Amino acid sequence: MEVLGSHLLVLGCAALLGGAIGLERELHRRWAGLRTHMMVAMAAALFVHTGMDSSGGTSADLSRIIQGIAAGIGFIGAGTILKLTGTLEIKGLTTASSIWLASAIGAACGSQNFLAASVAALFSLIILYAVGKLERLFPSQSGPNDTPSQAENHE
Repeated sequence: MEVLGSHLLVLGCAALLGGAIGLERELHRRWAGLRTHMMVAMAAALFVHTGMDSSGGTSADLSRIIQGIAAGIGFIGAGTILKLTGTLEIKGLTTASSIWLASAIGAACGSQNFLAASVAALFSLIILYAVGKLERLFPSQSGPNDTPSQAENHE
């Protein structure tokens, strides 16, 4: 029963914290939202938690697991980045980075470092919300061929 509680805590924390980031992305109608961030965080937590259980939690094994997560999640994040044809605009970088962070938060939960995972999730929400509002106060760094509407439409 203790093992079940440990798994529920790890996966539940990862889902909750990943979901908080995903909800922010969902509310802003980005390509990857609530479910994607929850699944990414839980998958990373499961990889780390299972790897630590089966290997005895050696630092070398944990390092390889985390390296695999970081490399693998890059492919998912890359899928959210879009270069718009005919403009100097790239969309999706913030969403890609939030997916990458969701995997790191999941990995922290998997290693039962709940404080670091929670602080990272809190900071990410501050960055996504508050810094996003702050960015809108400053003129965009548009290129010479960008129209004002294209420059304001960045993520």
